[in-house]
Amino acid sequence: MRKLTGLLALLLAFSLVAAACGSSDGDDGASTDDGASSDDSASSDDDAMAEDEGDDAVAEGDILTGLGVDAENKVIRVGLNADLSGTFAALTTVIVEGQQVFWEKVNAEGGINGWTVEPVVLDNAYDVPTHLENYDVMSGDGAESVVMLTNSTGSPHTAAISEALVDDDLLAIPLSWYSGWTDPTIGQNVFEVQANYCIEAMNGVTYMSEQHGNKVAIAGFPGDYGEDGSLGAKVAAEALGLEIVYDGQAQVIPGADQTPIITGIVESGADFVWLTTGPGQTAEIIGGAAAGGYEGQWAGNSPAWNPALLGTDLGPVLDASYTHSTYTTLWGIGDSPGMKDLIDTMRELRPDAIADDVYIISWIEGLIAQQVLEQAISNGDITRAGVLAAANEIEVDLMGLAPNQSWGGEPNDSIVRGTYLYDIDASVFTPDGTVTDDDANRGYTLLEADYVSPTAAEWDYEPCFKAE
Repeated sequence: MRKLTGLLALLLAFSLVAAACGSSDGDDGASTDDGASSDDSASSDDDAMAEDEGDDAVAEGDILTGLGVDAENKVIRVGLNADLSGTFAALTTVIVEGQQVFWEKVNAEGGINGWTVEPVVLDNAYDVPTHLENYDVMSGDGAESVVMLTNSTGSPHTAAISEALVDDDLLAIPLSWYSGWTDPTIGQNVFEVQANYCIEAMNGVTYMSEQHGNKVAIAGFPGDYGEDGSLGAKVAAEALGLEIVYDGQAQVIPGADQTPIITGIVESGADFVWLTTGPGQTAEIIGGAAAGGYEGQWAGNSPAWNPALLGTDLGPVLDASYTHSTYTTLWGIGDSPGMKDLIDTMRELRPDAIADDVYIISWIEGLIAQQVLEQAISNGDITRAGVLAAANEIEVDLMGLAPNQSWGGEPNDSIVRGTYLYDIDASVFTPDGTVTDDDANRGYTLLEADYVSPTAAEWDYEPCFKAE
């Protein structure tokens, strides 16, 4: 088999590895915005509202504005604190581009009730200190101040600003599916999207046990990604009476020799393996196990997989044995309104782009922000506090791309429990298909849509992994 060393290094850029969570206080925003100004016709009630909101709030006609809003030109700024040059830039830059396309479309159609949305994109280079520096800019009162963060890349990075978000009345949509975000003591102003890693693993292990048997091996990274998924797999195993024949929770260390994990899986006799790793480690472990004679099935949390793996010598093994779990519909699969809108828009505005499944994440981030801002405008308050309040009032319609979502209720009621399962299918794989290709597919055949296992349905929410 051809050596995978170069490929593994490349594919590390596609995983969403999470480190232990931290937190940091942020500076409060200054009291004025560069674009906000008073309107002489504003009512006394509006003036009273502005006084209640603080010095940064200004009554502009019938609507309250503040930091992150250029009221004179009717521009609302949203922030993407994203990795454009670091470890995960290959993934995140595509998501950012997709959200920029989303706002191009919204603005071309008249904006949101006549308000233009301007995305402010800063590179965090997947570095926590840089993420904090960017946050200081976005939470301040300058030309790059924003009313909300529509992308906060990274679990430790988002955890580092979580307390400052509360202080600044800002909300953030994380590019992370850590189960702790739903806990108000961890992520009060972090508005999680879709199911979390822990629930995803519950659903995936349940499905795999129904299809392939009762002996499961588990292997994953340490930290709030890897252990969140591994613990979810264990919750399902206990509820279903499965036998965990190999426990590799927190044993897969990026860059380390994976031979002990491979040997443990091969010798375990597992019917299937649940991975919470990155694509590089997925390739190394599956390749090593196949060479060692393992013939069982494989599945894992969404970041464990990347379709580029189908283009390697491992393609036939993966085609025969891997089930992909994720949180959304994938490119071109299904005929939902959201998928049609996404494909039509990309064809018009980015016809040469590769048909990438992560554009669905871009669209979901955009749909959440659009509907939150629509509610805030309807409420007459697009200050940061007003946007935050609006987000807690609504259920977001994700147009069939993923289960609809709301955040204002009790965590156990508001968490999303449905995930999606796909068979890896080399026969439909079009690696170079563009958005204009009707048959573009990254190698997936749908098995289950919005699948909620009995284990996930009955689970009482709490964060699965808790950093010490």
